[in-house]
Amino acid sequence: MPNEPQVVVERRPVGGGGTAAVMRLNRPDQLNPIDGDTLLEMDALIDDIVADRKVRTVLITGNGRAFSAGGDLKKYIPLQKDPVKFPEFVSLLHRVFARFRQIPVPVVALVNGVTAAGGLELILNCDFAYVAQSARIGDGHLNFGQMGGGGVLTLLPRMIGRARAAELIFSGRFLSAEEAVEWGIASRVVPDDELLDAGLAFAKEVGKKSPLAIANAKHVMNTMWADNGAVDASLRFELERDVYYCLTSHDAPEGLIAFSEKRPPKFKGR
Repeated sequence: MPNEPQVVVERRPVGGGGTAAVMRLNRPDQLNPIDGDTLLEMDALIDDIVADRKVRTVLITGNGRAFSAGGDLKKYIPLQKDPVKFPEFVSLLHRVFARFRQIPVPVVALVNGVTAAGGLELILNCDFAYVAQSARIGDGHLNFGQMGGGGVLTLLPRMIGRARAAELIFSGRFLSAEEAVEWGIASRVVPDDELLDAGLAFAKEVGKKSPLAIANAKHVMNTMWADNGAVDASLRFELERDVYYCLTSHDAPEGLIAFSEKRPPKFKGR
């Protein structure tokens, strides 16, 4: 029997001919650890998603009782002794996770359970997160003599502020679902059995909108956030993107005409 894939994707219809790509980490017995094979599978699936113009939203979750408990610590024992392979692995993690910020559709983490270290770093590269009532989220690197290297030390302070990031990283404690929302890691708490439905409901709303406008809006927000851009420079970048989109696209004038004619818009993503 061939090994089960470590990451699986299914398409869910969201109306208007569009789909949501539901990506699931698929090693539930080990709390969905992230290793090199996981990242390579994820990378190939992202290629498929980007090539599929019907995909309007990506929803990332985990099978079983964990979103992801982070890196595969048993594999780290020999990996961290290799001065070539270990930095290659961390670089691969950076590259693949960054692709979620670059995909031209919203990427939503549906946090369904235990989440730590690399699991938290995956959330930080999504556009936002819904969190199940039973979920618990923390960093946890320092609990095992590790330090964050996959982005948590850079991205978490930008998301929730330096003081709270420092507390979470240094203490190694886990936040409840309600605390994760209060701290700004997630947008809202959802009952466990409604988590996927909440993600799909969001995807259906996205499916009504211009995919080109969505892509441009995401690009501006994520570029300026990642670069920690100054307000004046960020506003100039936003202006340039907005003017180019409105003057050159089919979808911008179509939205206005549809509004004036009191009919649903017929966006073409161009």
